[in-house]
Amino acid sequence: MKLFALFKKEAVLCIAAICALLTMLAVPPDSAYAGYIDMWMLCLLFSLMAVVALVGRCGAFRFLAVWLLGRVDGGRGLGVTLVLLPFFASMLVTNDVALLTFVPFTLLVLEQTGCRERTVEVLVLQTAAANLGSMATPVGNPQNLYLYGAYGLSAGGFFAAVAPLAALSCAALAAAAAFVLPKQLPAFRLEKAPLRNRGRLAVYGGLFLLCLLTVFRVLPYGLLTAVVLAAVLLMEPELLKELDYGLLLTFVCFFIVSGNLGRVEAVRSGLRALLERSTLLTAALASQVISNVPAAVLLSAFTDNWRDLLRGVNIGGLGTPVASLASLITLKLYLRSEAPRPGRFLAVFGAVNLLGLAGLLLAALVF
Repeated sequence: MKLFALFKKEAVLCIAAICALLTMLAVPPDSAYAGYIDMWMLCLLFSLMAVVALVGRCGAFRFLAVWLLGRVDGGRGLGVTLVLLPFFASMLVTNDVALLTFVPFTLLVLEQTGCRERTVEVLVLQTAAANLGSMATPVGNPQNLYLYGAYGLSAGGFFAAVAPLAALSCAALAAAAAFVLPKQLPAFRLEKAPLRNRGRLAVYGGLFLLCLLTVFRVLPYGLLTAVVLAAVLLMEPELLKELDYGLLLTFVCFFIVSGNLGRVEAVRSGLRALLERSTLLTAALASQVISNVPAAVLLSAFTDNWRDLLRGVNIGGLGTPVASLASLITLKLYLRSEAPRPGRFLAVFGAVNLLGLAGLLLAALVF
């Protein structure tokens, strides 16, 4: 029963651990294993998770949402604002955090405005927005952070690769969101969301800047990790119990899988053949099956074409519900809402995601 509960809670980690153990049968543990682990990425991911959680505890995200919605008028403005909130927020706080923050808030807003029948459409667009907005920065999602470090990318090269696709995504999402809610809405009033502990929030903002400096290799990752850990222990030590250590362990398992498969000649030659045909399509299609984070880790060991791999795993976040695991957050939250319709959600999700996937793949071949 305990194993079942663990698998239910950490399904991705368990699958990754099983895959790692299976690859160990082909490549028994040796001294080369130490070279598999990307400590820069793990320490930076830990620091970002901690800092974003600290900022969230101050109520900054809800404060921003309430402030923005207080300045929109009518259904078109409300729809665009609700969808673009996670798009831009995910650039800094990751797609997972953006959805965890804004999906419950959106359910409340739609209830108050009498638009509950449009819940599925809004949430599906929000999910696509979080996944696509997160592609625009190195810290927007785990696969970007990993690839940025693994290939030693420059800021200019990274943004040149993803900016056209992110801009196109933003325009398409805004156009779709403008018509998802009725033009005229009844007056609604949101409860105020004051900022808490403004002094601490300023400190946490400084820590986030240190994270960005580390991403762009101005500061060493060891120093950042020590500073963030000290700040958490000093100011909010209970937060250490709440962080997603499962995600960090999942990456460790995928590093082992990727490293071991890279030492199996048949696998190495097969993946390289696929990537030589089209890194973009291989990355996007692999993401549909194993999710875009493990796809990025696995395929990076077999290609130097970082640009198409980066674009492929980000575009590949659209498609199936498992293509980006952040999408499952929306589904879980929706199923907990009043009178959910899972069949309709999956149908709309599939149509929107497949359309977006096809459109962005075509765009990536042009830009």
